Amino acid sequence: MSGDFSSLPIIDVSALVTRSGDATKTADQIALACRRAGFFYITGHGVSEALQSQLEDLSRDFFSLPADVKLSIDMSKGGKAWRGYFPIGGELTSGKPDLKEGLYFGQELSSDHPLVRSGAPMHGPNLFPAGNPLFRETVLEYLEAMTKLGHALTEGIALSLGLERSYFADRYTGAPLILFRIFHYPAATQAERESRSWGVGEHTDYGLLTILKQDETGGLEVKSRTGWVEAMPVPGSFVCNIGDMLDRMTGGIYRSTPHRVKSPINHDRLSFPFFFDPNFNSEVQPIELGSRVNDDRDERWDHASVHEFSGTYGEYLLGKVARVFPQLRREGDGVR
Repeated sequence: MSGDFSSLPIIDVSALVTRSGDATKTADQIALACRRAGFFYITGHGVSEALQSQLEDLSRDFFSLPADVKLSIDMSKGGKAWRGYFPIGGELTSGKPDLKEGLYFGQELSSDHPLVRSGAPMHGPNLFPAGNPLFRETVLEYLEAMTKLGHALTEGIALSLGLERSYFADRYTGAPLILFRIFHYPAATQAERESRSWGVGEHTDYGLLTILKQDETGGLEVKSRTGWVEAMPVPGSFVCNIGDMLDRMTGGIYRSTPHRVKSPINHDRLSFPFFFDPNFNSEVQPIELGSRVNDDRDERWDHASVHEFSGTYGEYLLGKVARVFPQLRREGDGVR
């Protein structure tokens, strides 16, 4: 588990985004945040506020549509590309249905792309609602902006570990696996929330880096040694957190910290997690940092060890998500 903290730091990452100014100072702040909390806010990210507002408006419009319209792009139609819409209760966290509905997107790949032709899970075209080309344009523009930001932030993480700036790009993220979600949490009364499960239960993220846009509602909580800390919305910021693969690479120096989401009361909630992850076929290896592995399996809710895993990131990811989406299984992929 991460350290004891009562709030999350706010880091101006403009030096990384613009590749000017003192990136060393920014990297030092990232190092402290990753060692202590595994979570931090970022400002100076350069992602257009107008683009974010348009994405939020179009997302609200989509989730207000009748169920049959939303189900016209149900995830079952996305197949192995793992794209489309799922209804409330259609996704599990730690084996329990989440009280949210959502849309899954990823890098837009045509049917003739080599990875799509080979049948690689989680690669392919996205599913978009019919008759709304602006939604498609906005999502793809947002994916492009966030991918650029992901590259800049992983350069900062590399510097924070005393590595070459291009360490992750050279080994894992030259062609990253990009996964993007738009989640809608319906409003609940206080009594309903007390009798129902969490919007999302306690979990860690699987990959390298998550960059989260959240609306003004709040509800995200991060686990400190002495309790849960609210990650309240900070205007103009994103929330970043590291995933299991960075935990494994650093031998537990940087922690993938457990977090959860409360069901909102009397007001619905939107969140937009963007996952900047290692290439699907990249072999994940520990970084030689001169320290012993600090495994927290006994402190985790699932008692799982990310440090016992060996193989490609795709194998790790499929081992997690194919339990929820069995259509992602491949013959001989070893998923149980």
